[in-house]
Amino acid sequence: MIQRVIKMKTDKHNGLYDISDIVRNFVKESKYSCGLVNVYARGATCAIMIQENWDQSVQNDVISLLKKLIPKGVWQHDLQDNNGDAHLKSGLIGPSQTIPIINGNLGLSTWQSIFFCEFDGPRNNREIVVTIYGE
Repeated sequence: MIQRVIKMKTDKHNGLYDISDIVRNFVKESKYSCGLVNVYARGATCAIMIQENWDQSVQNDVISLLKKLIPKGVWQHDLQDNNGDAHLKSGLIGPSQTIPIINGNLGLSTWQSIFFCEFDGPRNNREIVVTIYGE
């Protein structure tokens, strides 16, 4: 097993950031030909999602859907720090995804990417833990 913490900066309040190449490069460095890679967002207002990467439209649709399903400013937690919606979006999407390593490559399909989902940005220091189990 090997592990790396990726640090990133986000520039949107709600946004999806493609981190596939970062994870892909780490998998290649690992030299594992078979295994699993877990990608975990450290934070209660962010998440990890696997989604289509053809163009920006699907990512925009994800953000639009979540804004409609989970509006801002109507949650009990908003009384504390005004980000109740971010916590709920994060919980709905989830903090991690696990991807197979097949022949030394990420087992994603042609149109899939790994996205870091920001729901309470912009943030200067987000952390993503990438853990690889393999042989």
